[in-house]
Amino acid sequence: MRQFTHIVQSPNGLHARPAGLLAKQAKTYADTVITLTRGEKTVRASQLLRVLNLGIQQGDVVTVTIEGAEEETAWNDMRAFFALNL
Repeated sequence: MRQFTHIVQSPNGLHARPAGLLAKQAKTYADTVITLTRGEKTVRASQLLRVLNLGIQQGDVVTVTIEGAEEETAWNDMRAFFALNL
């Protein structure tokens, strides 16, 4: 299991466009589960509507957890995605 935290910098938070890109990216790792946690809520990153329901805003701390066969690659890619988009 690999994990990292990210403080959302985007003024718009995690809105529909980056959430859609995140879900699409998470689905590319078939043997790996990627979850997002904000506060007490945890959802799979591949489930777009659940990700949007987290209501992630600028300044929120999000924890990304990655488990599975491709976790090293997914961890690197997700860190890059969050740094670039959020």
